[in-house]
This record gives sequence, structure tokens and C-alpha cells, in this order.
Amino acid sequence: NLGCATGHPAFVMSNSFTNQVMAQIDLWEKGEDYENKVYVLPKILDEKVARLHLDKLGVKLTQLSENQANYLDIPIEGPYKPDHYRY
Repeated sequence: NLGCATGHPAFVMSNSFTNQVMAQIDLWEKGEDYENKVYVLPKILDEKVARLHLDKLGVKLTQLSENQANYLDIPIEGPYKPDHYRY
């Protein structure tokens, strides 16, 4: 992650580790829902990790209103980017 990512190394690693830990928690809680294969982490997880780190950047994020979500044709809770979008 540090080789290709931009930003402060500690912040990059914090995002990476948070993503991994949250994926492991999901496996622990819902392990029976997963087959023994490789999965791509869902966009909603990436967006949740990003939201958890916004405070450290001094960013305040508001939640979409129902009107905004309807206009954009996306769920209020996300994910906000299509599957083909890469961060």
C-alpha cells in the first residue's frame, strides 16, 4: 500500500489496516455466509473506512437527504460509486 499510495505513510497504513480489520470482523460475524474463495471488498466498506478517517483530516461530512439521494439515484447509506470505479 505504501508503494502506490499518496499521503503520509502512517495515515495510509491506518486506512489499510482499518479496511483489513473491518473485513476480518465481518468474516468473524458472518463467516457462514462466505465460500472458501477470494473476494473483492465491497465499496461500502471503503466508504465506511474513509468516513472514519475524515475527522483526522478536519473534514465534516453531512449525510445525503432523501431528495439528494433520489436525484443522484443512489442509496442514502451508499455505496456512492459504481463497482467499476477505482479509487
